[in-house]
Amino acid sequence: MISLLRNSLSGAVMALLLLGPAQAFETRAKSAFVVDLKTSTVLLNKNADVPLPPASMSKLMTLYIVFEALKDGRLTLDEELPVSEHAMSYGGSTMFLDTTDRVRVEDLIRGIIVLSGNDACAVIAEALSPNGTEAGFARYMTQRAQKMGMTNSTFANSNGWPAAGHRMSTRDLALLATRLIEDFPQYYPLFSEREFAFDGRAPQNTRNRNPLLGLGIGADGLKTGHTQEAGYGLVGSSMQGDRRIVFVVSGLDSTKARAEEAEAIVNWSFRQFVLRDVAKEGAVIAEADVWMGAAPRVGLTPAADISALLPALDGDAMQAEVVYKGPIEAPIRQGQELAELILKPEGLEEVSYPLVADKDVPVGGFMTRVGTAAKALLRRLEQGPEGAS
Repeated sequence: MISLLRNSLSGAVMALLLLGPAQAFETRAKSAFVVDLKTSTVLLNKNADVPLPPASMSKLMTLYIVFEALKDGRLTLDEELPVSEHAMSYGGSTMFLDTTDRVRVEDLIRGIIVLSGNDACAVIAEALSPNGTEAGFARYMTQRAQKMGMTNSTFANSNGWPAAGHRMSTRDLALLATRLIEDFPQYYPLFSEREFAFDGRAPQNTRNRNPLLGLGIGADGLKTGHTQEAGYGLVGSSMQGDRRIVFVVSGLDSTKARAEEAEAIVNWSFRQFVLRDVAKEGAVIAEADVWMGAAPRVGLTPAADISALLPALDGDAMQAEVVYKGPIEAPIRQGQELAELILKPEGLEEVSYPLVADKDVPVGGFMTRVGTAAKALLRRLEQGPEGAS
């Protein structure tokens, strides 16, 4: 439970004493981002907002749009799509499609996830593009990403093939992975499939490149990426107990480095932090001043139980603040959101949680209003004319 460090709001902020500094993870990746989904705590941020070539990790955006189309009924899993000359022309990782094929959407999805098929992405792109071209789909990808809050992402194609201006930040990739997990739980298990032998065409390309699957550390997705410009990267997720992390590493120099770095990040994220209760729903942790109310103050309580990730070895120095704009004008309803509890772990990004009123505070009676107005007038007179020194 939290304890008060200072009990003077000054109309806006209350400081609180919480728990401990974190040991930063030193990564070899050019850019990296790790977030704990249960608490929304950012555990690692290295150049996370820098737009970089994402290589095949950008295929996750194509998949998100596919899943939206399935949800909306614009596609079905059994629908068969044609393969154009353009789609067939892609090299690199492919499903070895040709223009005589009509391929089921479900097979294309597996081809993208497991085989990292550049041609499969182009087939999907042309089917869903506003103008029937991959370039048109890429523009739609960019627009959709911006609406999702991925402000450092622009797309030139559907698959991450090297192209000028095709960029994503690792924070954006983590946001996208989180949305895939939370918005489409019915499709997320596809990301843990280890092998997909499409039509027996490419026996040398049947296995999922995610190096963490099967290691027993809870890893269950999402996507690797590699080009000469981008280096080796991975968008991954792992779940242990009731905690799930999403992580992104980019710019590593080999598959070996990618595998080692990703496994080390997962182990660090689960071993170096513990989940502890901070405040319970309904427990008053601060008070806010009330203007013209039947009571001078109102209690502030979490809208739901709050837990925080704290360092496993040291837990005595994390800060927090209760922030609100006040005094708050009556009437106030019980459960009305009035403030934020901002947790500030040492070395980690801050996390905020809503605080609500613990009770109703109706407008005060005539004498209350007169008294409040008189006090405000006296304070103004004591301060003197505006600008006086």
